[in-house]
Amino acid sequence: MPDNAMTLKERLAAPEITIMPGVHDGYSARIVALAGFDVAWISGAGISESHLGWADRGVMGLQENLNACRDMLNCTDLTLLADGDTGYGNAMNVYFTVRAFEQAGLAGVMIEDQTWPKRCGHMAGKAVISREEAKDKIAAAADARRSEDFVIKARTDAAGVLGVDDAIERLNLFAEAGADLLFADALLSAEDIERVARNVPKPLSVNMGFGIRARASTPLIGPKDLEAMGVAAVIYPRLLTASALRGMMNAMQAFQEEVVGNNGTPNREDLMISFEELNEITGMGELDELEARYSAGA
Repeated sequence: MPDNAMTLKERLAAPEITIMPGVHDGYSARIVALAGFDVAWISGAGISESHLGWADRGVMGLQENLNACRDMLNCTDLTLLADGDTGYGNAMNVYFTVRAFEQAGLAGVMIEDQTWPKRCGHMAGKAVISREEAKDKIAAAADARRSEDFVIKARTDAAGVLGVDDAIERLNLFAEAGADLLFADALLSAEDIERVARNVPKPLSVNMGFGIRARASTPLIGPKDLEAMGVAAVIYPRLLTASALRGMMNAMQAFQEEVVGNNGTPNREDLMISFEELNEITGMGELDELEARYSAGA
């Protein structure tokens, strides 16, 4: 087990809030690392949307998720917490799902209590499994890990379906079952966040948007304010996916208007990075060093 898992667990227990930008591919992982972060959240929605081109509605399977996670691990030294969705089946499947993420080198994985096919926590139509089945899944996740330093993050979507009280009760059951980090998705007010934080025995994570709020979503609150409310970790899953999409849409609009529609050339430096910047971000310097080291006669 890599040392980064212990580092993550220690951070979650510290009084300072842990800030985790969301990553979903090699570009995003490298950008987060270059920005000075050393821990990040892998967005399952981001993988599904960017790799498969499908919304977060249960289209992605375990191997597709794992492969994308391995790619991010292989190009950065980030400590990464993965999104294991519902565990891709029952409690037995959760057991092997957790084993797979730990073996791949992740620092931890999240398991949620939605029915399958799951959907983004801010979409309508969510449903959750029974408390008993959900607790069994988290118990299986805790039992599956080979190292106690591997973080089990337990998520409930009950707040929007059954109410905040039910979400709190579920999180307490998940803590009893061995979860290290707790998450009630789609809390609709600061008061609800504070209430959950006060009434659970393990560190609490919250999900923050970036920019405009989605319909029926968690209010946007700064990390220091969240820390004062008792929150241990905050993730920004859509920070880079949403920004990347807007950038690509802007570039395509300019291409259609200026190149296709007006016989111009794609000379919009304000809409794209340079070839040199791209190579720098994607590790060209390291590749040059490796090539020089292992070239004949070096």
